[in-house]
Amino acid sequence: MLPDARGWGTRLNVAKHHKYSVDVVWTGNDGSGTKTYRGYRRDHTIDVESKASILGSSDPAFRGDPTRYNPEELLVASLSACHMLSYLHLCSVNGICVVDYRDAAIGEMAEDAHGSGAFLSVELRPSVTISEGSSSRAIELHDAAHHLCFIANSVNFTVLVKPEVTISSEPF
Repeated sequence: MLPDARGWGTRLNVAKHHKYSVDVVWTGNDGSGTKTYRGYRRDHTIDVESKASILGSSDPAFRGDPTRYNPEELLVASLSACHMLSYLHLCSVNGICVVDYRDAAIGEMAEDAHGSGAFLSVELRPSVTISEGSSSRAIELHDAAHHLCFIANSVNFTVLVKPEVTISSEPF
């Protein structure tokens, strides 16, 4: 068993372990390092072997480059993608044929007076189109997907899922 993310009790009977190696390299040194708060860029790259680099920075509210992904966006994206992949799996084994899936996820973070902060919640808003199967069952599977999602099981804030399902009139 592993301790939960906060170190309280146990959450999992571990059957397998997985490791993920990611290289994060700061690329924002303009010649004087971090000598002053305004004297460096927050730019960095995120690399995984044999994959395209992700260009990262901090949120523009924290002097970041608005054209690059920030960690907060990547956290929301990770929750959304993990839920989607869990959901698609469940649909495939439950006779639901998904032909389109989109999520307009929103994360809310609060910052305190000292500059620290934490996510309060993330709301996933998947819009799913199915060509076969029950739309009510397709909605129900979102709850099961939420409980399967590795990322949602790893965070200590609320993750809400507000799905919509439509049935396609187009043959596939």
